[in-house]
Amino acid sequence: MTCSMFLVTYAGAALLLAARVSSALNFTVSNGQIYTPGLVIVNAPQPSTPLGGDTIEVALDVSANGRLPLPPYPEDSPSVIHFIHIFLSSYDTNRNLTITNGTASANNASLSDIMLQEPGSTVKHVKWTWPDCLVGDGSQQQGLGETDRGAYNVSIRQSFRLNGQDHYTVFDLPISVSNSIPASDSRPSCDVLDNPLLTPEEILASADAMSVMFAPGDATTLQTSRSGAGSLRRGLGWAGLAGLCAALIM
Repeated sequence: MTCSMFLVTYAGAALLLAARVSSALNFTVSNGQIYTPGLVIVNAPQPSTPLGGDTIEVALDVSANGRLPLPPYPEDSPSVIHFIHIFLSSYDTNRNLTITNGTASANNASLSDIMLQEPGSTVKHVKWTWPDCLVGDGSQQQGLGETDRGAYNVSIRQSFRLNGQDHYTVFDLPISVSNSIPASDSRPSCDVLDNPLLTPEEILASADAMSVMFAPGDATTLQTSRSGAGSLRRGLGWAGLAGLCAALIM
């Protein structure tokens, strides 16, 4: 096996209190890419990365590494991405902040449909300005004031069609909001971006339980045309369940 096929499994990240979830934290990573139970592959950030600065950038491959064409899709295409919504959520702080739900809010506090940005690019770079409640230097546990900094999930919600069947999955990638985020009058309000936080059981019930897709070594067909002429290979193979909401922060 070559270096590009080298697989790393991240397990038991200390940033998260995963005791309330039955499965351990496991991520299938190859050559820096994180595979999800869907058509999206995460290029950045890496699991459990400490983040800060002015913005967070989430880089997503929306072509299943070249297997899926970019939109607009033919109406009868058997495999498409309907939408990708992203939230920043934490059971520690009881926050569920909208990064993108497909509709831009004032001053891009939340972002519009990411599938429409960077036309022609198979990788979408989602750049979101940290909101006001995350300003600071160091986590709340370090005694640096009352903030909502700490352990979060970048929660990626995918609605897609795979080989003629529609699916909805949730993939949670743990990060730490612990590096310096400078104060600025232009930062959006956390309260405006906040949403009700569903329980792990509610999230699991709302989503399809699917295995990780497209990791090296998989061999399942992805159909891109009704005739089958556009079929490509992807797979589920050895990877097993990557964990639907396996990285939930408790």
